Amino acid sequence: MKTTNLTENFVVVNPHQEATIELADAGLYERLDNQYQQFKGHSLVAMHSFESDWPSWEIHPKGDEIVVLMSGEITMILKENVGDRAVTLRRSGDFVIVPRGVWHTAKTVQKSQLLFITPGEGTENKVF
Repeated sequence: MKTTNLTENFVVVNPHQEATIELADAGLYERLDNQYQQFKGHSLVAMHSFESDWPSWEIHPKGDEIVVLMSGEITMILKENVGDRAVTLRRSGDFVIVPRGVWHTAKTVQKSQLLFITPGEGTENKVF
C-alpha cells in the first residue's frame, strides 16, 4: 500500500465506515459536495496549519467534531448556551470535542497544526 500524508490528501469516511482518499487541493470542497451527496452521513479527516486567528466561526449540525493539536498552541472558542468557553490546546495530542450544533472558532497563539475529524453535512460558516 502506498504511503500518503494528511497535509496533501484528506480522507472521506462514508456512512458504512469505508475510507476514500481525496486530494487536498482548491477543488476539494466542491468535489466533496458533488461526489458525496452534500456530505450526508460522511466525515472528513483533515489536517490544517494556522498562523493566525480563524476569520469566521463554524458549526456542524450533524455531529460532534474532534480537533486534535499536532503542533503549536491554539485556543478553541466554543459559543455555548451559557457563554463562550475557551479551550487551549498546548501539547501535541491535546484535543477538544466540539459538540454538535456549537459555533466555534480558534485563536492562534503560535503557528499550529490541527487534525480534524468533521461530520461535514450541513456545515456553516459566518462572522459574528
